[in-house]
Amino acid sequence: MTLLKRTPATLLACRRLPHADARLCEALGLPAGAAGRSLALVTCDQDDALYAALDHATKIAAVDVLYARSFYAGSAHASGPHSGEALGVLSADEPESVEHGVQAVEFALRELFAFYAVGDTGVSLFPAAIGSVGRYLSREAGVPPGTPFGYFIAPPVEALVGVDAALKAADVALARFFGPPTETNFAGAYVTGSLDAVEAAARAFTDAVVSVAQDPSPRRAAPSRPTRGW
Repeated sequence: MTLLKRTPATLLACRRLPHADARLCEALGLPAGAAGRSLALVTCDQDDALYAALDHATKIAAVDVLYARSFYAGSAHASGPHSGEALGVLSADEPESVEHGVQAVEFALRELFAFYAVGDTGVSLFPAAIGSVGRYLSREAGVPPGTPFGYFIAPPVEALVGVDAALKAADVALARFFGPPTETNFAGAYVTGSLDAVEAAARAFTDAVVSVAQDPSPRRAAPSRPTRGW
């Protein structure tokens, strides 16, 4: 039996900007004139784990996710030792709120969200089932905060087979699809439904990805030749 091995994400850099310049805040997406916002800039070697952790922070602290983007080709081809796979920016009115948000991100990366390796196949997946989505991912998916939420990511073929299995296995809605290639050359989807349905979809996604990882091109039996009547 192939075992899934948790591969924890690593927070590579975290810098606070108390009362950041309004022009930088505007360039990152805040409305013009939103002066004095405090920011935290975080990078991580797993983009999807970071996005889920940023979302978790919006449930714990008075912070918003101002900016979150993946870097091309993933952490193995990062531009520097502290770049990783993605940059996230938290914003808040006060530095203390930003600090609470950073602590929530650190906790989520340590305890809640990570990729899983499928044995020694070289395939990894992100099969997160979130009981109550926060304000960031709910905005990205177009669903209300508090909705049960499935966040499923894997390499392209594995992801497509997995998403198909997830949608067939449970009464979930496809909230957003990430067709290959993404910036990091993965693929996947957000799904929503009841918590039981989301968890069932996560199991189906995982099983399907493991199946492809173990046997990417299964041989089909040759069709039998019809017997010719005489």
